Amino acid sequence: MRVMSDKLAYTIATVFGAGYLPYVPGTWGSLAGLVCCVVFRNNLYMCIAAFIVTFILGVYAADTVSKESGIKDPSFVVIDEFACIFLAFAGVPFKLKYYIIGFFVYRLLDTLKPPPAKRLEKLHGGWGIMLDDLMVAVYTALILRFFSSRSIF
Repeated sequence: MRVMSDKLAYTIATVFGAGYLPYVPGTWGSLAGLVCCVVFRNNLYMCIAAFIVTFILGVYAADTVSKESGIKDPSFVVIDEFACIFLAFAGVPFKLKYYIIGFFVYRLLDTLKPPPAKRLEKLHGGWGIMLDDLMVAVYTALILRFFSSRSIF
Protein backbone atom coordinates (compact mmCIF):
# COMPACT_ATOMS: atom_id res chain seq x y z
CA MET A 1 0.00 0.00 0.00
CA ARG A 2 2.90 2.38 0.73
CA VAL A 3 4.21 2.03 -2.83
CA MET A 4 0.80 3.10 -4.18
CA SER A 5 0.70 6.17 -1.93
CA ASP A 6 4.28 7.08 -2.94
CA LYS A 7 3.34 6.83 -6.64
CA LEU A 8 0.31 9.03 -6.02
CA ALA A 9 2.46 11.54 -4.13
CA TYR A 10 4.99 11.69 -7.00
CA THR A 11 2.18 12.07 -9.54
CA ILE A 12 0.67 14.97 -7.60
CA ALA A 13 4.01 16.57 -6.69
CA THR A 14 5.25 16.54 -10.29
CA VAL A 15 1.82 17.56 -11.67
CA PHE A 16 1.53 14.40 -13.75
CA GLY A 17 5.18 14.53 -14.79
CA ALA A 18 5.46 18.23 -15.72
CA GLY A 19 8.22 18.55 -13.12
CA TYR A 20 10.36 16.12 -15.12
CA LEU A 21 10.32 18.28 -18.26
CA PRO A 22 13.76 19.67 -19.15
CA TYR A 23 15.04 23.03 -17.97
CA VAL A 24 13.10 25.28 -15.59
CA PRO A 25 10.62 22.74 -14.13
CA GLY A 26 8.93 25.39 -11.97
CA THR A 27 7.99 27.27 -15.12
CA TRP A 28 6.32 24.14 -16.52
CA GLY A 29 4.35 23.70 -13.31
CA SER A 30 3.31 27.36 -13.39
CA LEU A 31 2.33 27.09 -17.04
CA ALA A 32 0.17 24.04 -16.34
CA GLY A 33 -1.55 26.00 -13.57
CA LEU A 34 -1.99 29.01 -15.83
CA VAL A 35 -3.72 26.85 -18.45
CA CYS A 36 -6.17 25.72 -15.76
CA CYS A 37 -6.65 29.35 -14.68
CA VAL A 38 -7.63 30.19 -18.25
CA VAL A 39 -10.17 27.34 -18.19
CA PHE A 40 -11.63 28.71 -14.92
CA ARG A 41 -11.37 32.37 -16.03
CA ASN A 42 -13.88 34.74 -14.54
CA ASN A 43 -14.92 32.12 -12.00
CA LEU A 44 -13.51 33.26 -8.69
CA TYR A 45 -15.02 30.33 -6.78
CA MET A 46 -13.47 27.72 -9.08
CA CYS A 47 -10.04 29.36 -8.79
CA ILE A 48 -10.27 29.47 -5.00
CA ALA A 49 -11.55 25.88 -4.81
CA ALA A 50 -8.78 24.69 -7.15
CA PHE A 51 -6.23 26.53 -5.03
CA ILE A 52 -7.46 25.05 -1.74
CA VAL A 53 -7.67 21.47 -3.02
CA THR A 54 -4.32 21.51 -4.84
CA PHE A 55 -2.60 23.31 -1.96
CA ILE A 56 -3.73 20.71 0.58
CA LEU A 57 -2.78 17.85 -1.75
CA GLY A 58 0.48 19.67 -2.46
CA VAL A 59 1.53 19.84 1.19
CA TYR A 60 1.00 16.07 1.50
CA ALA A 61 2.67 15.19 -1.83
CA ALA A 62 5.61 17.57 -1.46
CA ASP A 63 6.26 16.33 2.08
CA THR A 64 6.12 12.68 1.01
CA VAL A 65 8.40 13.19 -2.00
CA SER A 66 10.84 15.33 -0.02
CA LYS A 67 11.18 12.62 2.63
CA GLU A 68 11.31 9.78 0.09
CA SER A 69 13.92 11.46 -2.12
CA GLY A 70 15.97 12.87 0.74
CA ILE A 71 15.95 16.30 -0.96
CA LYS A 72 14.61 19.27 1.04
CA ASP A 73 12.94 20.94 -1.98
CA PRO A 74 13.31 18.79 -5.11
CA SER A 75 13.26 20.81 -8.33
CA PHE A 76 10.92 18.28 -9.94
CA VAL A 77 8.25 19.04 -7.32
CA VAL A 78 6.12 21.67 -9.08
CA ILE A 79 2.79 21.31 -7.32
CA ASP A 80 3.68 24.45 -5.37
CA GLU A 81 3.83 26.57 -8.53
CA PHE A 82 0.78 24.84 -9.98
CA ALA A 83 -1.41 25.28 -6.89
CA CYS A 84 -0.45 28.81 -5.93
CA ILE A 85 -0.86 30.36 -9.37
CA PHE A 86 -4.62 29.81 -8.93
CA LEU A 87 -4.53 32.23 -6.01
CA ALA A 88 -2.45 34.73 -8.00
CA PHE A 89 -5.12 34.92 -10.72
CA ALA A 90 -8.28 34.49 -8.62
CA GLY A 91 -10.58 37.39 -9.45
CA VAL A 92 -8.27 38.94 -12.06
CA PRO A 93 -10.23 40.06 -15.14
CA PHE A 94 -9.58 37.77 -18.07
CA LYS A 95 -7.47 39.81 -20.41
CA LEU A 96 -4.57 38.19 -22.19
CA LYS A 97 -2.19 40.96 -21.14
CA TYR A 98 -2.95 40.40 -17.43
CA TYR A 99 -2.36 36.69 -17.74
CA ILE A 100 0.91 37.09 -19.64
CA ILE A 101 2.27 39.81 -17.36
CA GLY A 102 1.01 38.00 -14.26
CA PHE A 103 2.73 34.80 -15.33
CA PHE A 104 6.08 36.57 -15.71
CA VAL A 105 5.63 38.50 -12.45
CA TYR A 106 4.82 35.24 -10.65
CA ARG A 107 7.89 33.48 -12.07
CA LEU A 108 10.16 36.44 -11.32
CA LEU A 109 8.97 36.71 -7.74
CA ASP A 110 9.22 32.94 -7.30
CA THR A 111 12.86 33.18 -8.39
CA LEU A 112 13.69 36.23 -6.25
CA LYS A 113 11.69 35.09 -3.20
CA PRO A 114 11.15 38.50 -1.57
CA PRO A 115 10.62 38.50 2.20
CA PRO A 116 9.00 36.73 3.90
CA ALA A 117 8.87 34.12 1.09
CA LYS A 118 12.55 33.28 1.57
CA ARG A 119 11.98 32.65 5.28
CA LEU A 120 8.89 30.50 4.62
CA GLU A 121 10.93 28.37 2.21
CA LYS A 122 13.12 27.33 5.15
CA LEU A 123 10.24 25.57 6.93
CA HIS A 124 10.49 21.80 6.92
CA GLY A 125 8.77 19.42 4.54
CA GLY A 126 5.73 20.12 2.45
CA TRP A 127 4.86 23.32 4.29
CA GLY A 128 8.18 24.95 3.39
CA ILE A 129 7.86 23.86 -0.21
CA MET A 130 4.33 25.23 -0.53
CA LEU A 131 4.25 28.35 1.67
CA ASP A 132 6.93 30.36 -0.13
CA ASP A 133 4.92 30.03 -3.34
CA LEU A 134 1.78 31.03 -1.47
CA MET A 135 3.49 34.28 -0.45
CA VAL A 136 4.66 34.86 -4.02
CA ALA A 137 1.07 34.30 -5.22
CA VAL A 138 -0.21 36.90 -2.74
CA TYR A 139 2.35 39.43 -4.02
CA THR A 140 1.43 38.64 -7.63
CA ALA A 141 -2.30 38.95 -6.90
CA LEU A 142 -1.79 42.34 -5.24
CA ILE A 143 0.28 43.59 -8.18
CA LEU A 144 -2.25 42.34 -10.73
CA ARG A 145 -5.18 43.83 -8.85
CA PHE A 146 -3.44 47.17 -8.47
CA PHE A 147 -2.61 47.45 -12.16
CA SER A 148 -5.86 45.98 -13.48
CA SER A 149 -7.97 48.32 -11.33
CA ARG A 150 -6.14 51.30 -12.78
CA SER A 151 -5.86 49.94 -16.34
CA ILE A 152 -2.15 50.77 -16.22
CA PHE A 153 -1.25 47.87 -18.48
